[in-house]
Amino acid sequence: MIKEFKEFSTGAILKIADQELLEPYTTSQLLGLYTFIRVLDNTLRIEVDGISLTIEKNKIVVLTPNQYFKFIDGSNMIVYQFNREFYCIKDHDKEVSCMGVLFYGNSVTPIVDLDDKNRNKLDLLHQVYLDELDTVDTIQAEMLRMLMARFIITTTRLIKQQNNFDRAEEKVDILREFNALVEFNFRKEHSVGFYAEKLFKSPKTLSNYFAKFEKSPLQIIHDRIILEAKRLLIYTDKTAKEIAYEIGFDDASHLSRMFKKHTTLSPSEFKKRLKLEPEATY
Repeated sequence: MIKEFKEFSTGAILKIADQELLEPYTTSQLLGLYTFIRVLDNTLRIEVDGISLTIEKNKIVVLTPNQYFKFIDGSNMIVYQFNREFYCIKDHDKEVSCMGVLFYGNSVTPIVDLDDKNRNKLDLLHQVYLDELDTVDTIQAEMLRMLMARFIITTTRLIKQQNNFDRAEEKVDILREFNALVEFNFRKEHSVGFYAEKLFKSPKTLSNYFAKFEKSPLQIIHDRIILEAKRLLIYTDKTAKEIAYEIGFDDASHLSRMFKKHTTLSPSEFKKRLKLEPEATY
């Protein structure tokens, strides 16, 4: 059974249910909503941006509105979905510190591991959520947003622990801000220098901040560009040239070279392979 909150004055939407919320996604389509899927038991099989994922029990997968999503199989889960009007991730980032960690982090879909302590904590929070959805009064919207903030804070802390984020808050904040800046600017800005200037750092200093991580700032920028190119190649009829211009390349050959370096295929070859192997994932 799907429980839903709507605020007509703002257009805010919050949905809470089990796998029933995912069943309409029988083919890959834009999610359109921020989505948390908590797998309680069994396994969940999904496809995100053309990549097949199997999520084991006691994990949470975090998805953004601009991702293409397909539900393949799974049961016994809790799903939360909401739009920007219900809870704006950007506006509330000082409160929850999730941008660049849970959301807009990189091309890898965040998956959060839950231990017994945090499973119990989220079980209690979920029950309060259900109670609040049944309590219609003047502060219901604020209560629901507060509960979502608690949920996001908990999952953000866990993903930080999983990824061994440096405890120096300044460094963590720089990494988060960089990832968020890339998400909002990658279609026009492809150089590390642009992002370093926005963060009031030199390109060298910014690279040093990423020294403990697997990817450099430039690799993160390129990964985001390639992910967007793949989305457009897989899910639209746009040509490689149109896609290149859409993501900030004056010369389509520049994107082609970058794309081939990452995938061993040119955008046109990638598109042709999709037609020959429609079930292939990348």
